[in-house]
Amino acid sequence: MTEPRMIEISPVTRVEGHGKVTIHLDEENRVEEARLHIVEFRGFERFIRGRLMWEVPVIVQRLCGICPVSHHLAAAKAMDMIAGVDELTPTAEKMRRLMHYGQVMQSHVLHFFHLAAPDLLFGFGAPAEKRNIFEVIKEKPELGKRAVLMRKYGQEIIEATAGKKIHGTGAIPGGINRNLTIERRDHFLGSIDMMIEWALDAVKLARDYTQEHEALVAEFGSFPSNYMSLVRESDGALDLYHGSLRALSSTGDLIFDQIPYTRYHELIVEDVRSWSYMKFPFITELGPEAGWYRVGPLARMNTASFIDTPLADKAHAVLKAETGGVPNNSTLANHWARMIEVLHCIEKIRELLNDPDLQGTDLIAEGQRREEGIGVIEAPRGNLIHHYKVDEHDQVTYCNLIVSTTHNNEGMNRAVKDVAVKHLSGQAQITEGMLNHVEVAIRAYDPCLSCATHALGQMPLQVELFDAEGSMVDSRRQSI
Repeated sequence: MTEPRMIEISPVTRVEGHGKVTIHLDEENRVEEARLHIVEFRGFERFIRGRLMWEVPVIVQRLCGICPVSHHLAAAKAMDMIAGVDELTPTAEKMRRLMHYGQVMQSHVLHFFHLAAPDLLFGFGAPAEKRNIFEVIKEKPELGKRAVLMRKYGQEIIEATAGKKIHGTGAIPGGINRNLTIERRDHFLGSIDMMIEWALDAVKLARDYTQEHEALVAEFGSFPSNYMSLVRESDGALDLYHGSLRALSSTGDLIFDQIPYTRYHELIVEDVRSWSYMKFPFITELGPEAGWYRVGPLARMNTASFIDTPLADKAHAVLKAETGGVPNNSTLANHWARMIEVLHCIEKIRELLNDPDLQGTDLIAEGQRREEGIGVIEAPRGNLIHHYKVDEHDQVTYCNLIVSTTHNNEGMNRAVKDVAVKHLSGQAQITEGMLNHVEVAIRAYDPCLSCATHALGQMPLQVELFDAEGSMVDSRRQSI
């Protein structure tokens, strides 16, 4: 018998932002509790107040250098609503979609090849010095080359539509501030077929891993949950840029469907817990115990009726067949879903590049001014909500952001505990490789921890002072 102890993984590696995991062991080295803690605080919901509505789509991107386009577009959609614009011009709509597909593509490629692939290719327990992108490039140079060039292609799409690869300015309230030149179009068309071929190979790589490791995938941080995403309003198809909200249970039953995203606050509630700066959303009608849900690539594969690009739709059907058409609850299957979305994005990019509307000159629409706007988009990591109110001087008076990683907070914590219990409990000696199993479960969600650390209402800061015997002698609490 040993003394109870706590193991800390700090920081969690190969994710965006700063977080740690604490694992509490009893006297027999059994896991009693394991949690993912978000230890950084960034108060964008507070300091965006007072800024002009025209500035918001540019400012909020500074939340993140990995998914700035997602925040840019979600904020722009909210400002469209405030500007009274319910329908963009064809050129503005398609330029924004092109920007978004480039963003989702490059982000998914970055995560799969650069962050997750070292675990999948070399094993979760491989030496730490082996689990990195440089070793992937060394052992599989062709795969490494594709990883770099595919991400480069997506970033160049962003640059052409937003003005810069990171923190661009392309989307403005009511539209877009540029179109796509013929020269840039032809440049992208020159390698689009190669991108599709590489994406098909990536889907096969992720699918083969999932199927060849069926037993591992089935038990590794996997559990039933609800799922939520946007789907296309007309037919329930996958739509990463716009749509209505759909939520399914773990057995595929509809919880709600085709609900306008402007009503999100009627559907979900954000819970606050003392040990994390990240909130815990749940579906209102189900309550906090049964109402938590997951978002992201696998959630979108579960909720979408079909995909409107042929190659991705065929791949989607294969994924769905793995579970007989009911939702797939396997956390590691997110990687397969992620590569299907890369294929879909490239197919949509090809479709848009051949659309003459991208060379249009009607870029901005106008409408009747409103005081409140809500913009929702499917970011690479899942559903992203931006909600703003402005006053008569065009200054922001209210901001609420619910980002993808926040939606997944409960799911990630359950995955952390599940993996810790299965792979650490009862072990006389816990190795770095064992601990990496816990990180692998977190990485499957591709979390963006920087994006997820915000405050709305009362977010307590609590400091507790303990004496040498472990008794608390003083405590101070401040709400910020």
